[in-house]
Amino acid sequence: MDLYEHQARELFEEYGILVPRAEVADSAKEARACAERLGGRVVVKAQVKTGGRGKAGGVKLASDPAAAELTARQILGMDIKGHTVGAVMLAQPVEIDSEFYVSYVLDRAQGRFVAIASAEGGMDIEEVAAARPEAVVRVPIDPFEGVPRKKAAEIAAAAGLPDAAADTLTALWNVLIREDALLVEVNPLVRTARGEILALDGKVTLDDNARFRQVRWGAWDETHDQGGDGLEAVAAAKGLNYVKLDGEVGVIGNGAGLVMSTLDVVAGCGARPANFLDIGGGASAQTMADGLSVILSDPSVTAVFVNVFGGITACDAVADGIVRALESVRLTKPLVVRLDGNNAARGRAILGERAHPLVEQATTMDGAARRAAELAHAA
Repeated sequence: MDLYEHQARELFEEYGILVPRAEVADSAKEARACAERLGGRVVVKAQVKTGGRGKAGGVKLASDPAAAELTARQILGMDIKGHTVGAVMLAQPVEIDSEFYVSYVLDRAQGRFVAIASAEGGMDIEEVAAARPEAVVRVPIDPFEGVPRKKAAEIAAAAGLPDAAADTLTALWNVLIREDALLVEVNPLVRTARGEILALDGKVTLDDNARFRQVRWGAWDETHDQGGDGLEAVAAAKGLNYVKLDGEVGVIGNGAGLVMSTLDVVAGCGARPANFLDIGGGASAQTMADGLSVILSDPSVTAVFVNVFGGITACDAVADGIVRALESVRLTKPLVVRLDGNNAARGRAILGERAHPLVEQATTMDGAARRAAELAHAA
């Protein structure tokens, strides 16, 4: 479960991490009142569970309360990567001297957490990591040692951060461990003109298995969540293993390993996966209908790729499920299907007989991914 920025900020403050004063509003009128209490000049930030808000126009500086009201009116209701903005956070601006990036993330392959840090934080951190990977350091964390002050100082020194950032690194580790988080990220962590270390933005992802211990976040989601996790909640209610991603190609597969490989292949074809959806060993008509319904309700999806390797559930059963699903779900976007394995030929024949104008077939995963990417880009 991802937290909103203002929720992450609340956690940071609880653990002694400095953050600018801020308030949350879900109307333009309320935003004006917040700005008045915060001193007039504020940064207005869309509260959605996705990155890229700044580049999408979801983060703007307002010079006074009247400008804050106007800016909030422009941002509220905005669509950012399939997330509808239902609230904004207004924060006091700070005079920035330097920007950094810090995070702790679970490395599932290694079965441990890793600290990731860079002296070059900000909106372009992804480009920095891709162009100059040496500018981003990764430091494995011993779970028994954790991140005491000495370890935090080592991480800061390795990344070129000021020594004063070490206290923040220790506090962020405490957030991660004590709040059942899988990811804690600050971008940017800044040094102000006065030498203070502040977290200007925050991302926290909690372990879904610990939801029963994190119930305090649920009520706000129920009233303000209009995308992202909203789709995940709908999928969960249908018994689907679904994760929303920032892309345009919807992906359905049977088996987590196959779905992960499919995401990589789609990305390799120049497109971005819009989700992870594993239908597991059962691909009944209802399962397919539910999966297609969730994916097609994502406004960012422009093409869908169904990738199935028949095993316990044969491909003809999957194809029959797709055909039956098309009777209950109105297909509005192109669907590329790749069937392989048990009874694949029969499955392809079933889809061929149905001959839906928006359904195409491909015999290989690479070919299907290329076609899905082409259709997504052509939309």
